[in-house]
Amino acid sequence: MRHGTHKTAGMKRAIVFLSFLVVLGCFLPGCTMVGPDYKPPTAKIATQWLEFEDPRLKTTSPVEPLWWKQAFHDPVLNALINEALAENLTLRSAGLRVVQAHQQLLITKGTLFPQEQYLGATAAGVDDPVAGIVGVTGFYSLGFNLSWEIDVWGRIRRQIESASAVEGAALSSYDGVMVLLIGEVAQTYLLIRTTEQRLSVAKTNVTYQEESVRISQAKVDAGDTSSLDVEQGLTLLYNTQASVALLEQSLQQLKIALAILLGQLPQDLTERLGKPRPIPAVSPELAVGMPQDLIRRRPDIRAAERTLAAQSAQIGFAVSDLYPRFGLTGLIGPAVSTATGQNFLDLFNGDNVGYNFGGVVRWNIYNYGRIKNNIRLQDATFQQLLEDYRQTVLKAQAEVESSLIAYFQSLVQLQALQQAKDAAERAANVSVEQYKEGLVDFNTVVSTLRALLGQQDQLASIQGTVAINLVGVYRSLGGGWETRQREIGRDIVPKDIQKEMRDRVEYWGDAPIGE
Repeated sequence: MRHGTHKTAGMKRAIVFLSFLVVLGCFLPGCTMVGPDYKPPTAKIATQWLEFEDPRLKTTSPVEPLWWKQAFHDPVLNALINEALAENLTLRSAGLRVVQAHQQLLITKGTLFPQEQYLGATAAGVDDPVAGIVGVTGFYSLGFNLSWEIDVWGRIRRQIESASAVEGAALSSYDGVMVLLIGEVAQTYLLIRTTEQRLSVAKTNVTYQEESVRISQAKVDAGDTSSLDVEQGLTLLYNTQASVALLEQSLQQLKIALAILLGQLPQDLTERLGKPRPIPAVSPELAVGMPQDLIRRRPDIRAAERTLAAQSAQIGFAVSDLYPRFGLTGLIGPAVSTATGQNFLDLFNGDNVGYNFGGVVRWNIYNYGRIKNNIRLQDATFQQLLEDYRQTVLKAQAEVESSLIAYFQSLVQLQALQQAKDAAERAANVSVEQYKEGLVDFNTVVSTLRALLGQQDQLASIQGTVAINLVGVYRSLGGGWETRQREIGRDIVPKDIQKEMRDRVEYWGDAPIGE
């Protein structure tokens, strides 16, 4: 430790030495980085999809980023997804977590530079006869203090590496929320159109069944049959009317669910949705790419990989505790005492400037057991996250395979149910005509009408299932997050939220907020 003279030359030497410490601190961190360097993980990945021989599967073509536009060609759906991406509260929350991670990274980067830089001032009166100070003596000082831990072993750089990976994981998690949101909006919309179709089928059958009851009542009035035919017809009619009420209930509940996805209060979206539209027809062909593409495409896989990278850096951070930590300290500033005939204003005299500087070494030499246990803990955590990553990759492939099977099999069901519905319509028409002619009893009519309603309802349901299963395929492939990159002007944090934050905290200044 050294104390300089109260001369201007001493102050200049102090400033030169402190500048030397700053330059030294900038070069020392390049020495080394302890701990393992991160390597991308490996996982089991299939070379082909199980259905790779199906001609409808296009493995040579990548997944369409904005798949819902090409798959359904529905402007209403496109508008709903755009609104959800702008207003959904869960997505906004995920975007703000990215902002938090970015600010934490900036804070961590700042620790590469002097960790403590502050101005201090003291004013004190001392009366201590034991120390030879008789009467009140005033002491005044000003000083600029600097404390800097030099990153010799890469301790701070490992923290920065970890924080950077955490930010990447937060961004991938945001993409994952976006993929799920797009899928949920699409599936809810398709369920609405499916329910509308089923409701139309039920209402049409109500009209059809009312006509059958009218015919049977006419035959009863003419004395050609008993009232049993009428009662059978009314039973079927009332059951169908009950199903209409249930479908209308489901339709309103779906619209409320859609409103929440859009970040709106629960409301009836009938006006927004417009008149009932047919369930969008889809192409049986699918561009799915290769299984290896999932690692790049699926946000949950990328998030798991970034979390793994963050933990790898934590191992190096723990290892650095085995080594000594070096620091630099320095202080420069004036100090005066009334015992020398000076006063407070003499603080601003350059001849009263003093300085001190030095180095600091800290080494936890008696804590090696604890430190090594912590290293083992961090490594075990890394290995656990590695197994989690591999499980995520396996699960992603299973989800794609399951969704592909569901989609292709629903296409088979659609074809069979279309034929069944056509046969049911023919049977119903024949039974009604034969009943009019007295060739069959009314029980046959009721049976064929009930079968017709069931087949038409199943057909409408499977048409919706095909479309919904297609959404499931694209969601399992991780499709949709690319809209963040492709659509200019869409920020992770919407403009209105950015304004709200800037109005509340002026320190944001011109700093980007999720842009």
